[in-house]
Amino acid sequence: MSDAFRELLKKVGSGSHTGKDLSRAEAAAAMRMMLLQEATPAQIGAFLMAHRIKRPTAEELAGMLDAYEQLGPKLQPSRRFEHSVTVFGIPYDGRSRTAPVTPITALILATAGVPVIMHGGDRMPTKYGVPLIEIWQGLGVDFSSLSLAQAQQLLEQAGLGFVYLPQHFSLAHHLVPYREQIGKRPPIATLELIWSPYGRDAHATAGFVHPPTENYFQETFALRGRSYFTAVKGLEGSCDLARNRTAIIGLAQSDSDSGWERLHLHPREYGFDGEDVPLESKARLIEQIQEVLQGKPGELMPAAIWNGGFYLWRCGVCPDLPTGLAQAEALLTQGKVAEKLREISQAFVVAGC
Repeated sequence: MSDAFRELLKKVGSGSHTGKDLSRAEAAAAMRMMLLQEATPAQIGAFLMAHRIKRPTAEELAGMLDAYEQLGPKLQPSRRFEHSVTVFGIPYDGRSRTAPVTPITALILATAGVPVIMHGGDRMPTKYGVPLIEIWQGLGVDFSSLSLAQAQQLLEQAGLGFVYLPQHFSLAHHLVPYREQIGKRPPIATLELIWSPYGRDAHATAGFVHPPTENYFQETFALRGRSYFTAVKGLEGSCDLARNRTAIIGLAQSDSDSGWERLHLHPREYGFDGEDVPLESKARLIEQIQEVLQGKPGELMPAAIWNGGFYLWRCGVCPDLPTGLAQAEALLTQGKVAEKLREISQAFVVAGC
C-alpha cells in the first residue's frame, strides 16, 4: 500500500464537507502512482470513484496531463509541417448510435496537407462502442501492428498517426479494467479527450457532451499554456458535427481579440441539414465509408463533406467554410482521399507491417 497515495485519496474522498481539491502537483503525483501501479488496486478504484463523484477541477486535469506527458508516448517527427498537427480527442469507449466520420475527416485533412494524430484502444467499458482502431482495420489499415517508431514514420510520410494504448502506452492501458469495475467513466476519460501525444504544440480538437466539460477544457488548456484548440459538442461526445442540430463549437486561438470564440453552425444554412446516419453494424459502417471514398452519393456523404469542410476551414486550409465544403467534396469525388488511403496502406508495406 502507498501511504503517500492514501493521503491524496483521503483529500478527494472525504465528502462534500471535508474533502479538498488536489493541487496540480498532487494530481500529477496521484496519476503517476496509478500509472506506475505504486498504489494498490483498492486505492486506485477508490480514487477513481471518489474523483468521479467529486468531479475533477481544471488544476487537477492539468496535473494529470503533466503525468501523461512525463510517462506517456509522444510522436516527435523530425520535420516541420506546413500546418499544425491536429489531434482528435474522442471518447475511447467508441460509438454505438451514430455512424462516425472521424476517419474520413482525418483522411481529408491528411490529403490537404494537415497532419492528424488519433489515439485510443480496443473496445472499452463502459459503452463498448465501436472504437477507431476497428474502423481503420476494416479499411485495411491496422494501426495496432505499428511500433511507436513506425507510427512516427507513418505520420511523417503520410500525415496520419495513431497512438494505440495497448501497444504504445501500456501504463494507461492497465487502468482500463477499472472502468468496468466501478461501472462509470472515471476522470481519466475526460483527460483522454484533451491529451496530445505529440512532442510539439498541436491543435487539440476535443469532443464533449455536457457544457461544464467544455469549461474544464478552457481552464485546463489555459493552465498548460495552450492557446490553439477546438471544442465540439459532437455526436456521442465525439468531434463529429451533427446534421440534425446546430453545431456548438468553441474556438481558441491566440490571434483573436478575446482568445475564445463561440460558434453556432446551422447545417441548414449551408444545405447540409438532415438526419444523422445510424450505426447499424460495423460491417455496414465500413461499406458506407468505402462508398464515400469511392465518391458515391451515399447516405454518409453529406456528413463527410460537412465535417471535412469545417475542419479544412478550421485548420487553415481554406479561407471560409463554403470554400472548405467545396474542397472537401472535390477531394472525395475526385478520388484524392481514396488515393491517400492507398498511400497509407503502401506506407505500411514499406515499413514492413
